[in-house]
Amino acid sequence: MASDKRWRSAFSIYAQPRVRSMIFLGFSAGLPFLLVFSTLSAWLRDEGVERSVIGFFSWVGVTYSIKVFWAPVIDRLPLPLLTKWMGKRRSWMLLAQLGIVVGLMGMGSSDSHTQLQQIALLSVWVAFCSATQDVVIDAYRIESVSPEYQGAMAATYVLGYRIALLMAGAGAFYIADYASWKVAYFVMASFMVVGLIATLCLKEPEHKPVDVMKLRENAAVKGQNIWQRFLTGFMGAVLSPFVEFFNRNGKVGLLILMLIAVYKMSDITMGVMANPFYLDLGFSKKDIADISKIFGFFMTIVGAAVGGVLVVRYGIMRPLLLGAVMVAGTNLLFAVLAVSEPSLVLLSGVISADNLSGGIATSVFIAYLSSLTNTAYTATQYALFSSLMTLPAQLLGGFSGVVVDSYGYTVFFIYASTVGLPAIVLVLLLMRYQGRVKANNYNPE
Repeated sequence: MASDKRWRSAFSIYAQPRVRSMIFLGFSAGLPFLLVFSTLSAWLRDEGVERSVIGFFSWVGVTYSIKVFWAPVIDRLPLPLLTKWMGKRRSWMLLAQLGIVVGLMGMGSSDSHTQLQQIALLSVWVAFCSATQDVVIDAYRIESVSPEYQGAMAATYVLGYRIALLMAGAGAFYIADYASWKVAYFVMASFMVVGLIATLCLKEPEHKPVDVMKLRENAAVKGQNIWQRFLTGFMGAVLSPFVEFFNRNGKVGLLILMLIAVYKMSDITMGVMANPFYLDLGFSKKDIADISKIFGFFMTIVGAAVGGVLVVRYGIMRPLLLGAVMVAGTNLLFAVLAVSEPSLVLLSGVISADNLSGGIATSVFIAYLSSLTNTAYTATQYALFSSLMTLPAQLLGGFSGVVVDSYGYTVFFIYASTVGLPAIVLVLLLMRYQGRVKANNYNPE
């Protein structure tokens, strides 16, 4: 009975208004991602673009991985008029969303046969604006509620994100099948109105004053020349967040950063070739939309909800380990699919397992990253973490088409599973370290 009450209490966290509001921001964050990633890959493949070229297009995603370089600007720089009207976070959010709309409309206006370079440039622009929006939304999410709510915030964020992926995946496929890819991208641009309305309606969170590591106390700022002031400002905005992280975590901070860098590597590496794989197996765009984007969607939501509850019930590290093992393991199922006769039933089973594991891993990992930040430097520190989360995988994913062309899909999926092993090892090491710290701090008296 007591256990049932604890589980009910854990699930009740989803009734909190701030938690529910993350659905709309998650939608706004998720919509552009597939449109410059796997949906774009499917569009290009459907138009006859070579797989090796499609693989290189995945490097557009590197933009998400270098957002740490402009995150300090978002943390510190107010926007003229907008910041005074909307506040620190919402003003940047609105600007980024408008940029995404413009970029998607530009992609929809481009010809994939004669304007491939233009599509690439516009993809980079959309990815840049989307990454900027991610920085602001992540900061807003962390600053809006106390730490114990972060797991649930991550889960509802994932819900909104996955709904957007459904629209940008299945929705785009359906529209492309019945109309064209250009029409699909115009419709996707119009869906960004969800994010724009949410940004205008939400309340700005309170902001903790930024401690620039007492640099201004040690320098007579008013007496400095312009270069000295620039250096002081640079150190306060860019260096202080990283110095604070290592001051707080010590040497284990390097281990944490290594885990962040490899945790999503297996999942992202596999995702580059997922849609081309389905098409090359002979499944139609409608089949892919029905199974991969709709049925798989519900499994992801279940996984995300379970992940959020697991964080409330068991903490972060054990669910984090579970997610890493499940993601690496389910990639092997795609290797089985590659050597089997094409079957909608088998495809449904593999995609269900993949999305369930991905949902658990994603919500738990977001909660883990959120727990690592200091709210004085929310945007910059979280941008560092999320950049590390995707950069190695995006660079590795760029060669996915080459691996498939050289060795086939079976070897590729085994390879994608193998690159998930370091994450499992690093989670175990961090769990062991935390166990030692608790043991050393235990005092029976």
